[in-house]
Amino acid sequence: MVCIPLTPRHLAARRRWAAEHRDWEQHDWSQVLFTDESRFSLECDTRRVLVWMDRGTRNNPAFVRERSQYRSAGWMVWGGISINGRMDLHIIRNNTLTGRRYEDKILRPHVIPYAGAIGDSFVFQDDNARPHRSRLVENMLEAETIQRMEWTACSPDLNPIEHVWDMLGRRIAA
Repeated sequence: MVCIPLTPRHLAARRRWAAEHRDWEQHDWSQVLFTDESRFSLECDTRRVLVWMDRGTRNNPAFVRERSQYRSAGWMVWGGISINGRMDLHIIRNNTLTGRRYEDKILRPHVIPYAGAIGDSFVFQDDNARPHRSRLVENMLEAETIQRMEWTACSPDLNPIEHVWDMLGRRIAA
């Protein structure tokens, strides 16, 4: 894992976000749908393999792993969770998400009906990924009067759905 330090600007934005939500109670949080996408693979696909071994064992066959030259199948999925439950996972075809696909395949069929069930107090959380912040998506959410939670850059750890992705990834790897 590579950790990139937060800049002073990121830290200040996170503090502001925390201060703005410090007094929120369960009712406030129950109006929020936390969403995200994640990619899963049947094998590690970072193309990096780290090996620690004793001196003099560099070419020991016990430390060599043969691999197919073809990468394993992978899936990108979108999901949403709230205090009151979860939404079904939705596979993102071709592992590619654009603003148009986000609107057509995620927001209109899944988020908009969910928002209607919650009512005027619904708050939608997504991160600052380019497809989420495209002009097309911004205009559609505004037209649908969807209140969007401001999200600070480089803050996936603030999104509770990251725990779902971690658990799901561990189950897939098992």
